[in-house]
Amino acid sequence: MATFPPRSTRSSAKSGSSHLIGWLGNDTQAASVLATAQLHLKIRAAVSAALPGPMRGAFDVVKIENNSLTLTVSSAAFAAKFRQLAPRVTAHLNSLGWNMTEIKLRVQGGIGLAPVVKPPREARLLDRQDLKAFEDLNQQLRPGPLADAVSKLLRHHQASQGAAQEGSLRRVSTHAGTPEAPLPETNT
Repeated sequence: MATFPPRSTRSSAKSGSSHLIGWLGNDTQAASVLATAQLHLKIRAAVSAALPGPMRGAFDVVKIENNSLTLTVSSAAFAAKFRQLAPRVTAHLNSLGWNMTEIKLRVQGGIGLAPVVKPPREARLLDRQDLKAFEDLNQQLRPGPLADAVSKLLRHHQASQGAAQEGSLRRVSTHAGTPEAPLPETNT
């Protein structure tokens, strides 16, 4: 278990000489953990540099042992693609001086994958000119699936335009007949 520095040195954190990483280096067990974490971060950065952009965040380093690197990956598909790139990654690591001969993979879902963000839907309402063009097209089409789809589109948009016009009229007419709410009283 790591030991914490005496209370007097904790208060000197304002001077910058004693912060979390500083006291980790003073304890032998904590220093070992810190050195391992730094090694894993360095090799993770080196592996990331050898991978294509979309693959860079979907793995973590588990252990480095006997010239063998063990990684956890986010999916079986990522593991399959990584196996194709393994010779390139190994060569890159060796060029940086890591002397790795083997990369082992363990599949563990959900590692470092960013949520998929859908782009906002871009849609506009059809205006009268658009609807007229679809009506002309509908009259020229032979009966079949395409003619049915165009008819359905026309019914949908004509109904939504009618509802929008009624809704705007309704809002105006109901708003005009609604009494105004009383203003809150203020104590002055």
